[in-house]
Amino acid sequence: MRLLKQIWQRVRQLSGDDAYERYLAHYAEHHAYLPDAPPPLGRAAFFKQWQDQKWTGVKRCC
Repeated sequence: MRLLKQIWQRVRQLSGDDAYERYLAHYAEHHAYLPDAPPPLGRAAFFKQWQDQKWTGVKRCC
């Protein structure tokens, strides 16, 4: 069962499905203690920003 859970976590990581959880962990570790830090983004706002960054602009090699 533990192996299956580890495999599932890896699949989520590779697919980007756990991106919001990783964002919250990063925020808690690096930004939450700063007095002027804005609150973390909500799930919907995070994914909108993530999609905008991924698909805005030229995304080709030549």
